[in-house]
Amino acid sequence: MSGVSVVKIKSEDDGIRLNRWFLREYPSLSLGRLQKLLRTKQIKVDGKKAETSTRLSAGQELRLPPLDNEKAVKSEQNLSKNDIDYILSLVIYKDKDIIALNKPSGLAVQGGTNTTRHVDGFLEALKFENNEKPKLVHRIDKETSGILLLARNRKAADILTKAFREHSLQKTYLALVRGCPQQSSGEIKLPLEKIGEKMEVSENGKKALTTYETLDNVSKKYALLAASPQTGRTHQIRAHMEVLGCPILGDNKYYGTQRVRLKEVADKLYLHAYKIDLTAIYGKKTIICAELPEYFKEACDFFGLEYRK
Repeated sequence: MSGVSVVKIKSEDDGIRLNRWFLREYPSLSLGRLQKLLRTKQIKVDGKKAETSTRLSAGQELRLPPLDNEKAVKSEQNLSKNDIDYILSLVIYKDKDIIALNKPSGLAVQGGTNTTRHVDGFLEALKFENNEKPKLVHRIDKETSGILLLARNRKAADILTKAFREHSLQKTYLALVRGCPQQSSGEIKLPLEKIGEKMEVSENGKKALTTYETLDNVSKKYALLAASPQTGRTHQIRAHMEVLGCPILGDNKYYGTQRVRLKEVADKLYLHAYKIDLTAIYGKKTIICAELPEYFKEACDFFGLEYRK
């Protein structure tokens, strides 16, 4: 077939699902067309038929048909001074190996259908003294705010990717929830499976474990929780909080029995990636914290919740 190309999977993409790789590299390629290309063997992994859920390994080769029209536009061609100033304003930590951003709610990590403004498109502005732009090594939901780590070199990307895959980095999220857990602290150990548009508790699901601690509550009606995912399932904290009977305020998908909007506070998801402990990979105590966004602080003040920890 003329126009066929071969792409080798990079080390920083080790473990990524095939459909996510295509979403990033070929954002205009629809899922339906991707599935058809896979079904008709026009796309192969190491010469073999693959599925959208196939996890790619570093060094594997993807055989691709001509897809120029779906290729991602080079981000550096689109960056304005405002774009550059904006992404630089999100940097809260930088050393020779990593950059940490305090990502705002509403900013996607990667592009997709109808999503043209995303962290991945700003990476060219975060090279600083390096010749190459930093690499994404994990993701957080578009509506979730807080810490997002970037690797500044290949070695750091390999180490961080492995650490996230093995869940060796302790992450702490702050969540403002409706209701209050009966126990002030504990763990939610319920397997999750994607059913329709949501992650649901299912005996056929993958193991999912979240630990939590109640930091403050107001008359058991609203509470501020610290939650730490010990596994890395999609929407894990959001789904587990819903099952616990304490859905996160502003969650439009995992909202419990009724969707609640309050005119007194911003209509946003109140889930913030607050802290990450990098001690395991640095060999010395290294903890990064991301300040709460103003709307989150204002909501805590409105409810009378103590958010300083």
